[in-house]
Amino acid sequence: MTVVSLPTIVFPVSGVEVFPLIPPLVAFLVACATTPAGVSGAFMLLPFQVSALGFTSPAVSPTNLIYNIVAIPGGLYRYIKEGRMAWPLTWVVVVGTLPGVFAGALIRIYYLPDPRTFKLFVGVVLLYLGVRLLYELTPRYQQSRARIQEMSEKFQDQMKKAQNEQKARLAAGLPADAVVRIHTVSLRRIEYEFWDEKYSFGTVTIFTLAMVVGMVGGIYGIGGGAIIAPFCVSVLNLPIYTVAGAALASTFLTSIAGVIFFTGLAFTAVGSQASIVPDWALGILFGIGGLLGTYTGARLQKYMPDRLIKGILGAIVTFLALQYIVQYFV
Repeated sequence: MTVVSLPTIVFPVSGVEVFPLIPPLVAFLVACATTPAGVSGAFMLLPFQVSALGFTSPAVSPTNLIYNIVAIPGGLYRYIKEGRMAWPLTWVVVVGTLPGVFAGALIRIYYLPDPRTFKLFVGVVLLYLGVRLLYELTPRYQQSRARIQEMSEKFQDQMKKAQNEQKARLAAGLPADAVVRIHTVSLRRIEYEFWDEKYSFGTVTIFTLAMVVGMVGGIYGIGGGAIIAPFCVSVLNLPIYTVAGAALASTFLTSIAGVIFFTGLAFTAVGSQASIVPDWALGILFGIGGLLGTYTGARLQKYMPDRLIKGILGAIVTFLALQYIVQYFV
């Protein structure tokens, strides 16, 4: 019996050896599943790079950020085109997250260079996200979210009508009334309307959260959107259909800042002590698959109910978190 081995290539920066179609394929599948929730999928690709590909140096974080830069425009384009961008939310998150990303990058280099410790940190962060998302599927929580549930059901009913009565309009985007309309923007509060419902949140609250999330994102190499999105949906009660685009946009911009920062550090004394130069070739290869995946995921979101998006994301995140935490103690 002849065994056919797949041709592999070696990425000299990271030392990863892999069949070249695997990174984009994995990235495509991950992005399809996570983009509807406003997450690029980088938080799942990092464990894949560490565990499956053996990429364990600090350079894995900026490489993950390169994936974000290449992949996110696909999904972002769809959300902008379909009018589901809450721009004030996006800019507040970006302004708050940027300084946090820089601080997180330093923490990753100086205090979390050991992959074992890094896994514990990642596990704790992911466990919080996963448990929170799964809790939101319980009957008790759903009762407290009656308004959001009504909006979600209305969304799905309208999409079914659009499919039956206006196929041409659906192909061009969502119905005209399913867009974000800004009402109030101030240093104190931001308010917008989506599908005849008004939503608001404190500007300072989001800004403070974004700074903390930025540090986590800088350490983990995810840009912060993987934490911002669940918080906006579960704590601030904002509809996932309007949060997704804002979370992706903030992740995209902060990822650019993160890559620049890590690249700059490579030319300093810090860079001579730790491997922090990103693997551009590997990051771009992941990004190509992610670009197609985020575009597809953004298109699929309008057909997916709120609970399905959270259920899939919550289950995956919780599984990864428990796996990493167990690995630390074993």
